[in-house]
Amino acid sequence: MTGTFPTVTREDDAKFVEMAARIGAVAAAHAAEHDRDATFVSEAYEAMREEGYLALAVPEELGGLGATMRQVCYAQAELARHDGATALAVTMHLYLTLMQGYRRRKGAPDAEGVLRRVAAEGLVIATSGGSDWLWPTTTATPVDGGFLVNGRKAFCSQSPRANVVATSAVLGEEVLHFSAPLNADGVRIEETWDTLGMRGTASHDVVMQDVFIPAGKIAARRPYGEFGAPLFAAVVHFAPVCGATYFGIASGARDVAVRSTSKNAARQIGLMDYKLRTAWWSLMGSIDELGSDYTADAASTVTVMLAKRQAVVEAIEVVDVAMEVLGGRSFFRRSPLERAYRDVRAGTFHPLTPEATLVYAGKVAQGDPGVTE
Repeated sequence: MTGTFPTVTREDDAKFVEMAARIGAVAAAHAAEHDRDATFVSEAYEAMREEGYLALAVPEELGGLGATMRQVCYAQAELARHDGATALAVTMHLYLTLMQGYRRRKGAPDAEGVLRRVAAEGLVIATSGGSDWLWPTTTATPVDGGFLVNGRKAFCSQSPRANVVATSAVLGEEVLHFSAPLNADGVRIEETWDTLGMRGTASHDVVMQDVFIPAGKIAARRPYGEFGAPLFAAVVHFAPVCGATYFGIASGARDVAVRSTSKNAARQIGLMDYKLRTAWWSLMGSIDELGSDYTADAASTVTVMLAKRQAVVEAIEVVDVAMEVLGGRSFFRRSPLERAYRDVRAGTFHPLTPEATLVYAGKVAQGDPGVTE
């Protein structure tokens, strides 16, 4: 085998890759059982806690490891080579940590406290973003000192380990964004996660019944049905990390195919490498295009979402080619490609979906940055 992906183009890109590989080895040892039983990847999270990986994107001056978005992507690609479910679960925490770093740079008064808690207390943040998106159905009712929130949140990855969920609720014609402790009165987790793939993420439902959210804990507001500042900040940091995760699954599948086949598959291997390289160039190019002093807005959203689309679509095709190379051997449940085949397909369901990405990019080009289908 002539090496794996992604290739390192800058001296510090791979700073945290060895750490991710160590955690990945732990994850891989338990991946089959968690996939079989749809149980949470708890051993990998314990390894993350010991290594400090959960504070990967927290600035060093706040007690974290200070990883850039590029470095987080390199680490996540490595972790996903070992187990996609572990990498996707922690993607949700890491992108929110990156987002808090951005909010801190932009002057948000609450962001530094969150980052310090991630580093000092091991705070793990879940999100309901995949189910809420532009039109959440959860409602907020005004009461003295705050709001009572009621509703159900689906796709809350890592909910068995998380401490808080970053979420939102509708109040009239606007959406309130806030975080709710998962041990708060009225919050419960319903174990609904029984899916085709990514089974170890334990992305259960979080149910909220008359959960009190103090008025001072409302982090942001936006018009109902529009991105607004909160969602722009979220998606700009989610897209690259998510794309890197699915890239990593495909990279691992490619490696299995290269190790397990003959020279007769040279063209198919070349095809996989072509797709992986162009996908990675797209992800890294999008981050470079953002620059170091970016603003989360419609233009930056298009930049990273198009790159995520490229990574997700190519990742699925790479896994398919890898299975073609191995032939019938890949069809057995014992094959690592069988799980990769199922896991990688989850990439098409994250907002923005591949098709919605194209629609949104076109709308922005036409001067309509606010909404998507």
